[in-house]
Amino acid sequence: MFSTDDHRFMAQALRLAERGLYSASPNPRVGCVIVREGQVVGEGWHERAGTPHAEIHALQQAGERMRGATVYVTLEPCSHHGRTPPCADALIAADVARVVAAMRDPNPQVAGQGMARLARTGIQVEVGLMEAQALEMNIGFVARMTRGRPWVRLKAAASLDGKTALNNGVSKWITGPAARSDVQHWRARSCAILTGVGTVLADDPQLNVREIETTRQPLRVIVDSSLKTPPSAKILAGGNALIACATDDAAKIQALRSAGAEVLVLAGSNGRVDLTRLLQVLAEREVNELMIEAGATLNGALLNAGLVDEMVLYLAPILLGDAARGLFALPELQQMDLRKILAVQDVRLVGQDIRVLARVS
Repeated sequence: MFSTDDHRFMAQALRLAERGLYSASPNPRVGCVIVREGQVVGEGWHERAGTPHAEIHALQQAGERMRGATVYVTLEPCSHHGRTPPCADALIAADVARVVAAMRDPNPQVAGQGMARLARTGIQVEVGLMEAQALEMNIGFVARMTRGRPWVRLKAAASLDGKTALNNGVSKWITGPAARSDVQHWRARSCAILTGVGTVLADDPQLNVREIETTRQPLRVIVDSSLKTPPSAKILAGGNALIACATDDAAKIQALRSAGAEVLVLAGSNGRVDLTRLLQVLAEREVNELMIEAGATLNGALLNAGLVDEMVLYLAPILLGDAARGLFALPELQQMDLRKILAVQDVRLVGQDIRVLARVS
C-alpha cells in the first residue's frame, strides 16, 4: 500500500520526467527523486540519449545522504549496458534501502530484471505507483518496445463541418495563431513527422519545429510512391528527410539523394508504399512517436489500415460547405457498425479553436 508521501514524491518525479519531453527520445522520459527521512536529498531527469540517466543525476546530487534512502523513479532502473552503464548497479552501490518504480521497463533487455537485481541485494522494491501517468509519459517508447512500431498521432485542422481546405486547395488559414502555435509542441515531442507527396506539392511545407527551443529536429518522412517530390522542396533542406517510395527509378532516386534526402523503396502489393512496413522501419530507427500531417488520401489510408493510434483535431468555428475537401478519404460505409469509433480524451479551447484529443478504438 502506497502512502500519501509516496504519491507526492512520485508526482514530483513525473514532473521531472516531463522536462525531457522534447529531448529524451529515443530513450524514455524518466524522472527520479531520492528521499531520506522525509526530505528530498536528490533529484534528476534524463535529458537526452547518451547522457546520464535520471537516477545517476539524483544520486550525484544526494551524495552521502543516499545511503538508506528511498528512490522514486518513473521507470524501472535499467539492468543492461546500453549507451550508459546499468542504473540498477549504481543504486546497489549507493546502498539505498527502497526503490519505488512507477512501471516496469517494456524493453525486453530489462523487463523486470532491474527490479529483480535490486531485490536480490536486499533492497525493498515496489512497482505500480502512478503507473497510468508514467505510461502516458512514454506511450511512444512503450509502443515501439511492445509492438515494433511507433505511437502514431494524426494531427489535422478542419472547419466545424469537417473540411480541411476549399475545393481549389486553399487552406491557409483554417485555424488561428494559437492553434498553429500549439501544433509546435506536438511536433517537438515527436521523433518523426510524416506527410504525403500531395501535401509537399500543394503547400511546400518545412514540417520543422519552430517557436520552441529544442536540441533536435524530428525526422521528416514523405510517402511518395512514384517519386514526384521535387529536389528543391523545402522539406528536404538541411537533410534529415526520408522519402518512402514504391519505384526503383534510379534517376529520380539519385536526384533526391543529391538533394540530401534518404530514399527507401518500400513497395506494397498494390503498387503503393507499404505503410505497415514503413512504420516498422521507423521503429527500427528508434522512432517512438510519429506525427502525421497529411491530406485526406494518406490520412484515410493510415486510418483504414489500423495504423493510427491517436488524433489531435483542431476545429475552427467556421463552415466551408459540402464542396470543400474532407479529413479522410475512406470507402463508403454501408453499415453503421463499420464506422470508426474514437474515444475522446480531452477537449479544450485553444484560442478560438476547439482542440479534440481522441484515441482510435
